[in-house]
Amino acid sequence: MSPLRGGTGGGSQPPDEHGSHPAAGGDWAEDLDWVDPRAGEEERRPGGLQAVLARLAARRRAPKAGGGPRKRFLLRRLVALSVLVIVVFAAWFLIELFQPFHGGGGASVTLSIPQGASGGTVGTLLAADGVVSSSFFFDLRSSLAGDSNKFRAGVYTLKRGMSYGAALSALTQQSGNGAVISLTIPEGETRAQIAVLARKAGLRGNYLKASTATAAHFSPQAYGAHKGIKSLEGFLFPATYYLYRHGWVSSLVAKQLAAFKLYLAEVNMRYAKSKNLTPYDVITIASIIERESQLTADGSKVAAVIYNRLAEGIELGLDTTLLYYLHDPKGGLTGHDLTLETPYNTRNHYGLPPTPIANPGLAALLAAARPAHDSYLYFVVKPNACGALAFSTNQTTFDEDVASYNAAVKADHGRLPDRCPAPAKTKK
Repeated sequence: MSPLRGGTGGGSQPPDEHGSHPAAGGDWAEDLDWVDPRAGEEERRPGGLQAVLARLAARRRAPKAGGGPRKRFLLRRLVALSVLVIVVFAAWFLIELFQPFHGGGGASVTLSIPQGASGGTVGTLLAADGVVSSSFFFDLRSSLAGDSNKFRAGVYTLKRGMSYGAALSALTQQSGNGAVISLTIPEGETRAQIAVLARKAGLRGNYLKASTATAAHFSPQAYGAHKGIKSLEGFLFPATYYLYRHGWVSSLVAKQLAAFKLYLAEVNMRYAKSKNLTPYDVITIASIIERESQLTADGSKVAAVIYNRLAEGIELGLDTTLLYYLHDPKGGLTGHDLTLETPYNTRNHYGLPPTPIANPGLAALLAAARPAHDSYLYFVVKPNACGALAFSTNQTTFDEDVASYNAAVKADHGRLPDRCPAPAKTKK
């Protein structure tokens, strides 16, 4: 509607052509309904600036249904992105696990699988030689296939970069190379004793020379050994190894060192480190445990005695360290031997011997790194108790245990009283 409308009242005179604007006045203005243009703006903005601010504040306070279009859009995008990430990860995981596009492998690799090895252990060995890309996925594949306990011990020639399925098939469905021998190294053997075993097994070469730091390209100093130590005593891990018949002793040493690194990784050195002991110290303590205890349960208690004596500044007083230095004489130690000036004579030299005195297994390493929480300071063989040790916290009790030991030796005509008691006879 036009803002100028014809009026209902009326004068009879015609409008003045020269005074047409209402502001100019004139009698005809009385007959017009004139509206100020600014009045419409006031209607559109009731209350002026204050009203506008009030409406904006009300909008901010009012809850938005559904978070508003933009918020709903962002939420949908976030959900879609999350689903995409999950799908991509699942696809990657399945491709890595089943390797549908994997090739046939590359260069040949010869390795030995020990008896009773689990999927995790085999996977670690394969990954270390580049046969498979991941020990985790290999272990998972072997578990899914039900092959974790089906690995056949032996020496295998595989390829670098094999698929998990191909490696599983080779290790579970085929037998190892027949032109191999198995050589078992008992726990607690010395380098000299292992050299005899290697020679009897028909291996070629000098084991004692092959098991030095220079020949094996292995550094005892990396584990905390003193600068001048070249022997690999303590690092030659005891286990059953599969080797080519008439192979070289250097191959045996290499396998022992690889096994040592593999199993030492399972040993937590945190407690020993808190006592200012290096990994080499732990290996040395473990070697003493191997020579001093026959029962696994006594290992951590022997370690406790060593830790306690080191902490209190007491000599270890161990015969086994001196026996090692003297290459285990058949007649045992003499009175003169006990006075020898050597760091291996722990009766008159404080602290650990300068090197390990044997090659320990995993159980001894674990015990050496985490001794029992006991205050023992002494131990001696318990007479006729299957090699068990009697532990004590004071000199008086220890002297009594030694007297019992000596009495048992005398009663058995000088033989060590480490036999098991005869089983009790049952009445018929």
